[in-house]
Order: sequence, then structure tokens, then C-alpha cells
Amino acid sequence: MLDLTKLALQMQGMSQHLAQEAIASRQRLERVQQLLARAIRRQDVLVEQRREWSDRLGFAAAEPVEPLETMVEVGPAPALHSVVATDGSQMAPNHHEIAYCYLLNVGRVVLHYGQACAPLLDSLPEVVYRAEDLYLSRQWGVRTEEWMGYQRTVLESVVLADLVQEVAGSGAIASGSGVVQPSLLESSPCLAMVDGSLIYWFLEGLPAEARDRILPPILAAWEQIRQLGVPLVSYLSASRSTEALNFFRLESCPYANPDCATHCAGAVENAPCQVFSPLRDSLLWAGSLKPGFRGPLWRSWARILELYEEPQRIYFCYLHVGPEVARVEFPAWVAEDRVLLDWALRLTLAQVQKGYGYPVALAEAHNQAVVRGGDRARFFALLEQQMLRAGLQNIGISYKEARKRGSIA
Repeated sequence: MLDLTKLALQMQGMSQHLAQEAIASRQRLERVQQLLARAIRRQDVLVEQRREWSDRLGFAAAEPVEPLETMVEVGPAPALHSVVATDGSQMAPNHHEIAYCYLLNVGRVVLHYGQACAPLLDSLPEVVYRAEDLYLSRQWGVRTEEWMGYQRTVLESVVLADLVQEVAGSGAIASGSGVVQPSLLESSPCLAMVDGSLIYWFLEGLPAEARDRILPPILAAWEQIRQLGVPLVSYLSASRSTEALNFFRLESCPYANPDCATHCAGAVENAPCQVFSPLRDSLLWAGSLKPGFRGPLWRSWARILELYEEPQRIYFCYLHVGPEVARVEFPAWVAEDRVLLDWALRLTLAQVQKGYGYPVALAEAHNQAVVRGGDRARFFALLEQQMLRAGLQNIGISYKEARKRGSIA
């Protein structure tokens, strides 16, 4: 039980610390705004430096593919359009339950606007219980709980691609033959959305054999979406990324060449170029973008993207959606097609407006996916029934779990 009286004493010190941090954050923001003004005049030089010294940099710096002062107004969404989204949830395995297994649940949402089509709001569950699946990741030193999250990411992408295929084949954005027609797409565009980054940083710490079970099916799903001519975007609210700000570290570097390995070996986090840490990208663009505008496009050069195929390399921009500045990511095949990019941003902004600050399709996908306490209890009740029908005996939770569920306090 939480003692609020004792906690209140700690809150006083915490509030003072946050007030000091707010002042320091404003000072860091002023520094990076000065760097931005200088970098605008030297953008070509800085881009060339990043390319030439990329293997010597101690940080991941994105590269702007448009002028740094770019501000583009995002237009309204067309009256006729569709949005497809997925989001996942999981129920972790527990040795104290009646059976050791885990559950993946992917929420599926298809919303049609201006069309006589019913929405789709449901979820797709998958139970993992076989030993060869439960303990597969242990050969690579990956805990089952972590592997479960990675498998959920794969399932989200595969289900999303299947949904887009169904929408395309239904005639909502395609002809009756199932072959997508550009003219129909232009009159009734479709958007595929996911929550979270398309840059799977967690893959960096995995051995190649483990990565090969995760990344290829995801990229195959993206390719399926690309073949249908539907833009794919990911939406990151309250993004903590610093990839764009890291580009300005090249401008603040006091050395002639940004050779981190030589000049700042072992001290990358406290390097002289790190004058605005821990400021985030979104805070910088919040001061310059107006609601409904996007900033310049950036290409991510995270090392993990070397495993991606070229059309699937990740670009991003910052979009002022009103309540916040959000990071929107998309594969190269979306960023390099101005028509697809325009659709993607228009429909993304419309989704945020319809969702009062967050894309309504993603919010509904999450609500469909989340496994609540009552769902968990019903899941194990159903499992217990099936085990009894199969003739199993002595079914029950551990004494520890039973004691935790019945406190004497």
C-alpha cells in the first residue's frame, strides 16, 4: 500500500529539480537554435562531412534531404479514403499459472470515410504453448519475455499487410479483379498505420540467426503493402529521438574533422559537441513549425538499417498536429513518391484531428488488442476447461499465486 504522506516529502524535491531542468532546457534550446541558423548556411558541407566521416562518428545522425528551413503545409484529407491500422498486446508466461504459455493479441482496424462500407474492429489472438516455440530464443541468450515482444512486432506487420490486401481486393480502393488501379487510388486513397518506430533498434543486440526470424517477414509484409500502392507510416507521439539534433553536432564540433574515434574516444556522451543533451528533436521543431505544417524530410542512418533493403530504408519528418509535434516515419518508397507522401501526411493529420490528439485508428487498434484483467481470467478459465476435457488432473495455480490473490490485510 502506497504511503502518500512519505511520498509527499519526496515530491517537494522532485518539483524543484523539474523547475531547474525547465530553465536548463530553455538554455539548451537557444543553443541548438543558434546551431540551426548556422547549419542552414552550411548544410551541404555538413551533409558531406556526415557521409565522409560516418564510420568515425560515435552517434547516429540523420541526414536532411530537404533544406533545413523547409516548412510545408499539409492539406486536408480527401472525402473518400480508408485507414488500416494494427497494434499488439501480449500476456507474458507465468510459471505460477495452470500452464506455461503466452498470448499475442493483435488489434485490427479498418475505417472507411465517405463510403458505404462498415468498419472492421476486432482482434486476432495467437497462443504459443509448444516447448520448441516457448524456449526457441534461449539458444541465443534471449529471454522468452523479450522474444514474445519481438514476435508480436512481426505479427503486427503481417496482419497489417493482410488487411491492406483485403481492403484492396474488396473494391474499396481497387477494381473487382483485385488489381489496384492508380486512378481509383487517387480518388479513394488508403493509409496503413502502425504505432512506434519502423527502426527496430532492438535487432542490434541479437545474433544474426535470431534477426533472420524477425526482420525478413516484416520486410516481406512491407513489400506486399508497397506492391498495392498503399503508403505505410508509423506515428510516434512524444518521441524521444535525437537523430535530427545529432546532425547539428557536426556544426558544434570544435575540430576540423568530426573524428569521434580519435578526438573523443571513450567520452562520446560528454563530448564538446554535445552542448544540448538531453534535448529532443520534437522540442526544436515545436518552436518553428505551425500547426498543420511539417518540417524537412530526413533519412535515418541508424546502423541497423544496413540490414534493410534499399526501398525499405527509413525516412522521417516532424509534423505539428496541434497538441504536439509528432515524428512520422515511412519507408523510402513512400518518401521518394511525392503523391504517396502527400496522401500519407494528409491522412495522418486527419486521423489525429479525428482522434482529438492521437490517430483514432491506432487508438482503436490498441483498445482492441489490450488484454485486460477480466480477459486474462477468462482465458485461463477457458484453458482449464479444455485441460479437464483432455483428462488432465491436478490442475491449479501455485501456492504462491493463490496466496497473493487472497491477502489477509
